[in-house]
Amino acid sequence: MSANGAPPSGSGSAEPGADAELPATLYIAGLALRRVEGPPPLACWTGCFPAPAGADRASVSLVTEPPALPQPATLRLAHDVVSRFDAFVARAMEYCRIRLREEHFGLTAEELDLLDLPEPPLGVPEATVWADQSWAVRFAESGLRMGDPYGILVTFDGTRPVDVQGIDDE
Repeated sequence: MSANGAPPSGSGSAEPGADAELPATLYIAGLALRRVEGPPPLACWTGCFPAPAGADRASVSLVTEPPALPQPATLRLAHDVVSRFDAFVARAMEYCRIRLREEHFGLTAEELDLLDLPEPPLGVPEATVWADQSWAVRFAESGLRMGDPYGILVTFDGTRPVDVQGIDDE
């Protein structure tokens, strides 16, 4: 992998209209993350994992602010997140199963029962890695009230989940 995460073939060329020095695609652990439009003060690359037809696809995004090529440490973290995505999602789900039982989250008895299902109603996982090497997994469109409307966010410190919160309009 080269410094920009692209394979030696050099297919990390910039898109028309994009910052010329930023690649259009980063290849991280075999996943192509493509640069997407975003607010001017940041650069974002997103890639989706393969999924059956009609199914929502899990994704990983890498964000830098201000727009810049990700530093080697950020690329290493993104590589770890991509290559161990399923394991990290499983950790985040287990963390939710335990932490969301705390009274201050206000889950109903029915919602608490849903946490015991083999596949709790947490939604499609999306990981985001930021340039400062912080990262999180967001479960989009959760079946729990606290995840309405934007999902549930599990923040990690390295490889360990450390916080969970519902994402709302505030």
